This record gives sequence, C-alpha cells and structure tokens, in this order.
Amino acid sequence: MSTLDLQLVCDFANTEIVHFHESRLNRLKKISLSEVLTKKNPYLFKAKNLDAPSDLISAIMDAFLSSSEEELFGQFLEQLAIFVSAQTCGGVKSSARGLDLEFDRDGIRYLVAVKSGPSWGNSSQPARLAQDLASAVKVAKQGQPTRHVQAVLGICYGKARLQEKAGYQRIVGQSFWHFLSGDERLFVDIIAPIGYHAKEHNERFVAQRDSIKIKLASEFGAQFCQEDGLIDWPKLVAFNSENMHA
Repeated sequence: MSTLDLQLVCDFANTEIVHFHESRLNRLKKISLSEVLTKKNPYLFKAKNLDAPSDLISAIMDAFLSSSEEELFGQFLEQLAIFVSAQTCGGVKSSARGLDLEFDRDGIRYLVAVKSGPSWGNSSQPARLAQDLASAVKVAKQGQPTRHVQAVLGICYGKARLQEKAGYQRIVGQSFWHFLSGDERLFVDIIAPIGYHAKEHNERFVAQRDSIKIKLASEFGAQFCQEDGLIDWPKLVAFNSENMHA
C-alpha cells in the first residue's frame, strides 16, 4: 500500500464537493408542483396538521430534497473512496453490476460496493447486492480458481465494527476509510475540505429554494385551495392517488 497524500485528498474533496452543490441546485430548479405532489404522502401531511399552503409546500419540498441530497452526496462519497484507493492501491472504478471499486493488495483482489451510510436501500436491495458481489467474485475467479478474491460492502459512516456476511465483509465508518488508506484518522481529516465554502454554497441554495417555494405555493393555492385559502384536501388526495376513473 502506498502512503496517502492527504493534501491531494483534501484538494480532490474541495473540488468535487462543488459538483454536489451544483447538482442539488440543478435538481431544485427542475422541481415541479406536480412532481412533489405525486411523490409524497398527502395523508401524512394532513396528520401533521399542515393546513396552510405555505407550510405544506415547505414540508413536501424539504422531504423531497432530503432524499435527493442523500443520493447526490452518496455519489460524492463514492468518488472520494475511489480516489483514496487509487492513491494507495491503484484502485479503479468497477464495471461490475452493483460494484463501485476494485483493487489488488497483498495478493488479494478486492471488489467493493460503496454506500454512504448504514441505512441504505429497501428490504430487498441488500439481498440483490449480495448476489451482485457473489457474481463479481465468480467472474474474477474465472480461469484462476485459486485466486483470493474478497468482496466488501464499504459504508462511509457509522459505528458498526467489521462483520462477516455470507460471501462478503461489511466495513463501516472509520474502519472503511482505514481499509482504503491505511490512515486511522482519515475519516476525521476529510471533514474539513468537505466543508470548505459550505456557507456560500448553502446561502445560494437557500435563496433559490425560498424563491421556488414561493412560486410553488402560489401555484398550489390556485389549484388546490378553497376560497377561504384553506387546502381542499379531497381534491389534493384525488390528484395524488385517484386512478379508477381516469
């Protein structure tokens, strides 16, 4: 394993995090009223007593953007993990289905799927990932049955210790960044460059978000509010879920 150049990692993180902020802004600009109303649960928002159109739109947009940001930031962390591995072990982006990273170290071929956090995917996705990892191991051993191949699920944050699953290792948080880099402090050291210029990026994002919220609230009021300004919940639920008379 080569020694990690932390400054290169910091420079990469500082550069690539800009793409995350640009992506979330672009995602924000593409939001439509129809999209946010059809993809979120109207019953939940009624149960939370969100009867003011502005409050409802704020809650729906926040929920919508939260899931989008998790996905976008997960992509950034995957790229960072690949970059770190490239510096220390010659790691490369994997072309295998469900995998993100491959590298050789100490006579072992590592096949790695990277997830941003421990609560990823729905109930069926871990089983699908296990199948993808097993298939990748099988392909890697074709023609070399004695080759040592190790499948890994790497999770970028979390407290769990290394776990041996059926056919792969699950490595989490500090242990995962150490596995890639050999540096026990890397999981802490990368936080600073990720936060460079965060204030400016977020001020820009919030200004755009607030402008779009005003626009969507106005559209919502025209389409789904009664004359007294209150939400017409039957009309909203019908828009979200009606399908028998279309």
